[in-house]
Amino acid sequence: MDQSQAIALYQPTLTSIAYNLLRSKADAEDVVQETFLKWLTIDTQKIENTKAYLITAVTNNCLKHLQSLKKKKEEYLDSINVSEMVLKFKENNFAHLDLEADLTKAFKVIQAKLEPLERAVYLLKEVFDFDYDALHQALDKKKDHCRQLMHRAKKKLDEETSKLHFDLPDATRLMASFRKACDMGNPAEFVQDLKKDISGNAPKKI
Repeated sequence: MDQSQAIALYQPTLTSIAYNLLRSKADAEDVVQETFLKWLTIDTQKIENTKAYLITAVTNNCLKHLQSLKKKKEEYLDSINVSEMVLKFKENNFAHLDLEADLTKAFKVIQAKLEPLERAVYLLKEVFDFDYDALHQALDKKKDHCRQLMHRAKKKLDEETSKLHFDLPDATRLMASFRKACDMGNPAEFVQDLKKDISGNAPKKI
């Protein structure tokens, strides 16, 4: 079997393996192509099992690619300063929110139906656009756990919002913290209040 035949034979399998690891078609195709290019530069006569060699090479290259992406994300998070965060959140348009009516009702629903940790994940992701890496750092919870909490929160709200009456207690200081984060465009203090809420040390209702 010559090299062109090997590429035609093994490319679908290698691309499938790469996609399962990377969950990106473009990245998978790039890694497979790079693997073949490197393979073409070596003495293939010394390789006893070409298929096994290529599978191992693609797997290793995928892991290196994931490690590189992780490093880039960490470098990005480390590079973010307070000024940049404020600018980013100020770009969000909160003008459409009636903070004295619609927001009050929505927040009461969230407080009534969600557990503290579910509430923290939901608000930070939906309102402040935290990704799961940022949620992991802010709440010290695994990303998979945060995904489960987000799914559970959405399910609870979808199922119960239509049944809920708004005859609930007045807004708490947690909601005031949330409103301040929206107005100022900086969720830092709100994150700390959410963590207090999760640990059971949330401020008393006003």
